[in-house]
Amino acid sequence: MNTWARMPARAASEIDDLLLWAALGLLLLGLVMVYSASIATAEGSRFTGNQSTYFLLRHAVFLAVGLALGLVAFQVPLKLWQEVAPWLFLAGFVLLLVVLIPHVGRSVNGAQRWIGLGPINLQPSEFMKLAAVLYAADYTARKLDDMASFRRGFVPMAVVMVLVGALLLREPDFGAFVVIVGIAVGILFLGGINARLFSALLVVMAVAFVILIWSSPYRRERIFGFMDPWQDAFGKGYQLSHALIAFGRGEWLGVGLGASVEKLFYLPEAHTDFLLAVIAEELGFAGVCAVVALFALLVERAFAAGRQALALDRVYGGLVAQGIGIWFGVQGFINMGVNMGLLPTKGLTLPLMSFGGSGIVANCLALGILLRVDYENRSLMRGQSI
Repeated sequence: MNTWARMPARAASEIDDLLLWAALGLLLLGLVMVYSASIATAEGSRFTGNQSTYFLLRHAVFLAVGLALGLVAFQVPLKLWQEVAPWLFLAGFVLLLVVLIPHVGRSVNGAQRWIGLGPINLQPSEFMKLAAVLYAADYTARKLDDMASFRRGFVPMAVVMVLVGALLLREPDFGAFVVIVGIAVGILFLGGINARLFSALLVVMAVAFVILIWSSPYRRERIFGFMDPWQDAFGKGYQLSHALIAFGRGEWLGVGLGASVEKLFYLPEAHTDFLLAVIAEELGFAGVCAVVALFALLVERAFAAGRQALALDRVYGGLVAQGIGIWFGVQGFINMGVNMGLLPTKGLTLPLMSFGGSGIVANCLALGILLRVDYENRSLMRGQSI
């Protein structure tokens, strides 16, 4: 965690301390809880060599790499990020195509979302979320005068999102699809898209969402399992029922760090998708409230940085900051909702906390860019060059 400590003193004094510490708090708590949630799985698997620290060490390496790349991202001026945004989006699109190529993309549990690169697996959809933020912000900043036009303002972005969505649904990765569409729609809304057009878009999205669920048997099963997980607690309701048991066992203050029972091969994906359930069991209602508060603070500071940038007439920076806030907010809300039984089960990790190399690295890159937006805001307010 010393990467941020090596940041130049001048830069460190000119960034949002609340934003920085909220992010570091989530990253550090995630490291501790990934270790706690994964010990039993690591010890009981031949794949990990029965090493209890297998996931901890890998997560720590991913975190170190992510923080280093985040520091690099912080040094890059926003002007350069805007220039390369279309190319980054194109690269992400190509990777989404590559992951679908047989014998290139790696399939796990029926989903082909990873590209094997030796000892690591690259998940293109995680980096596509960041590329979507940068591209949608650039598109909106360039098309501000056309935001009221259906043909010139909305259609080009809609076509791009449909193409990306089609590739994500082929994997399938419905969760990433929802997050990326949420990012694009949110940035268009903040950019001043026509109110009637936006309302019509919401209706179309709702209808499309229903059609996508109804046309897919496994998605329908997840919906029915979500409505009453106890009806088939050993089948389609298995994950949610054990997540709810974990929440119930945790009560107010939890059973104690490391003392979770549900992580002992009862709760699937305890260190990834259902990390919050382990937090609830071990740290209780207080621990869950702390996580929610840190996410709320992070999102609030992201939007504050965005509003400040817009006030300084820096439209691209403002939309990037708020787009990152939308990303973390939407994905965090969906993951928490799934863990608590408020939303259907969906394979989305908890940003900044869950195990996963691509996700952690992409999140840290986004944090670096977000801090850069804030740093440039403060520099301009002091009359300094950026």
